[in-house]
Amino acid sequence: MRTRRLSLACLLAPALACAQAGYGPPAEYPGDENVRLVYADVLRVDPVYETVRVNEPREECYDSEVSRRGGRYDNTNTGTIVGAIIGGALGNQVGKGDGRRAATVAGAVVGGAIGREVDANDNPSRTYRGVETRCRVVESGYDERRIVGYDVEYRYRGEVFFSRLGYDPGEKLRVRVSVEPADP
Repeated sequence: MRTRRLSLACLLAPALACAQAGYGPPAEYPGDENVRLVYADVLRVDPVYETVRVNEPREECYDSEVSRRGGRYDNTNTGTIVGAIIGGALGNQVGKGDGRRAATVAGAVVGGAIGREVDANDNPSRTYRGVETRCRVVESGYDERRIVGYDVEYRYRGEVFFSRLGYDPGEKLRVRVSVEPADP
């Protein structure tokens, strides 16, 4: 068992030594020994803009004058009270003792009913005016410029290259260099 471990270690030692010395593929590209990651100098970065329409619903409120028609018997309290007083006074003139009290109450009830009807007939359609706040949703929007990418000019080994990237690379750009044999 010990000899197997030793022979396995002897077989793997040269491969590990090569990997530590910088030979072989980088960790990002296992199995592809012809790829290297290096840095290129960034010469220029130009943002690429796109105009986008942004729609936002918003609530718009305003005060509006409104008219409401009341019912026939809305606000007939004055007529009812005046009729009850007059009817009670007339009923009080009739009878004696407990009959007088009963006549007063009956006169007030009948007088209140008559007064209410008279008041309702004098103003058959009552109109009330007031101010009411009304709101509605309005679609509004605006144009917004957004960065959608960056046109990057960079130099690697004396040659200038261009790429569009989704980020600003800064002063150095990490590039992948792949070397393959050309056909004769």
